[in-house]
Amino acid sequence: MSTRSGPLAGIKVIEIASVIMGPYAASVLGDLGADVIKIETADGDVGRNLGPARNKGMSALTLNLQRNKSSVVLDTKTEAGRSYFEELIGGCDVIVTNLRPKSRERLGISYDQLRILNSEVILCTGQAYSSTSALANEPAYDDIVQAASGICDLYSRVEGEPRYAPYVVADKVCGLMMAQAVLAALFYRERTGEGQWVDVPMIDAMISFNLVEHLSGKTFVPPAAPAGWNRTLVPERRPHQARDGWVCLMPYSNRNWQDFFALVGRSELAEDPRFNSNGARHIHMAELQCLLREIVASHTIAEWRELCKKADIPFQEVVGLEDLGSSDYARSRGLLKEVTHPTEGDFITVRFPIDFSASPVCSGDYAPLLGEQTGRSWLPVAADSVGGR
Repeated sequence: MSTRSGPLAGIKVIEIASVIMGPYAASVLGDLGADVIKIETADGDVGRNLGPARNKGMSALTLNLQRNKSSVVLDTKTEAGRSYFEELIGGCDVIVTNLRPKSRERLGISYDQLRILNSEVILCTGQAYSSTSALANEPAYDDIVQAASGICDLYSRVEGEPRYAPYVVADKVCGLMMAQAVLAALFYRERTGEGQWVDVPMIDAMISFNLVEHLSGKTFVPPAAPAGWNRTLVPERRPHQARDGWVCLMPYSNRNWQDFFALVGRSELAEDPRFNSNGARHIHMAELQCLLREIVASHTIAEWRELCKKADIPFQEVVGLEDLGSSDYARSRGLLKEVTHPTEGDFITVRFPIDFSASPVCSGDYAPLLGEQTGRSWLPVAADSVGGR
């Protein structure tokens, strides 16, 4: 792996994870400059073969999610593989895994086992339920976590029946929480010299995430109102159709709404008790969105953009997935860029979205082939002694 830059340069991370949540957490750490070694079996991460690919084991998901990592294939059932694995553990700062507790125990990466090899190591675990709960070893994936954390029910309140979010929201939110937990643990170790185990139960994390706004009236004892934040749960809250496409037009402050009603020739609505304050608009959100739908239909996207710009009202036309990198803003930021992989050819990668003034992140190393760095990572051990492709 090339010399890394970024705020985590010099930090060594071992990833023992698959699909999205754990690999995403380690990917964030790698984007921040950490050296990440991804430990894989001879079959590789399941995600290597999910979705479109030019070559086996190098899916589109892999090209972006496994960048800035080394891939080492290990058979820990062999003496050589186990020895190498333990040497890697002894030389790392962080281990990120989404294996369940029983699997961690079998592999020898419970925290008690790891502390014997590396007293300062930080172990970050993430799985459906808390590692200390009765359900610790229950299997679950993103859809299960959505069902258990209230996300599916939120859709039923809007659409009349439960649904899954059309993206792996739990995996990605919890992956970010895992990365956040690692950063906090690294900061603590910097001050105290102590490693620790941080556990990120997905269901706990997503319940906490959802209830920021949706605990609502049930915050109070006794409840002052039902759970659920009305502004986001009315079916009418959705993009509206202008003459030539779909837009999100979102006056928010009292001043925004006063200016908006004046712009469309409906100044009297600024004094309407249903719409004259944030609290009133929150209660009457369905009526307000119906009103917006009628008004928005009277102008084109370009006309709305100009009107909202003049009044400093938040506005955005709906952008399709295919067009996310084509706006002037996206191009100026280089959010999507074309790069060349040594074996996979040209592909599009997504820029790390955070800027650091004093410790900028590097542009990124390409995603490795399965086992590409076996025997060539932090420790000089011959590849054929630890595993193979």
